[in-house]
Amino acid sequence: MAHFAKISEENIVLQVLTLDNKDMLNESNVETESIGQAYLQQHNNWPSHLWIQTSYNTLENQHRLGGTPFRGNYAGINSIWDSENQIFWHKKPFDSWVKHMDSATWKSPIGDAPNFTSEQQSQNNAGSHEWIYSWNEDNQVWDLVDFMA
Repeated sequence: MAHFAKISEENIVLQVLTLDNKDMLNESNVETESIGQAYLQQHNNWPSHLWIQTSYNTLENQHRLGGTPFRGNYAGINSIWDSENQIFWHKKPFDSWVKHMDSATWKSPIGDAPNFTSEQQSQNNAGSHEWIYSWNEDNQVWDLVDFMA
């Protein structure tokens, strides 16, 4: 099965549909996105250029079965289609976060959360604490929080 995202004129994913691969075959029996788009236009009354193929097996620019990643992420409702970079972006978690093209993810403006100290990791493993780093948008820092406190 092939998957296609139905997008709005503003590039917001409205729906994701599956399509039988046979409905995408050209005259040489090769699967072609444009054939799938034309089929979806005909059967769903939505313009062909607003149907974009997506890969169920792609997340954060990795193919979960070891294949070639396709368009950054599997499209989901309210994902954004970035036609310039050919990537589906999930919702931006914070206003300050920026696109990280290599992983097709959003990153904080100061980078990833810090690593836990060995003591914090030991406490998490023992179940005596549940340390996490939480993004503080107001101060633009990672806050260390203990959810068991």
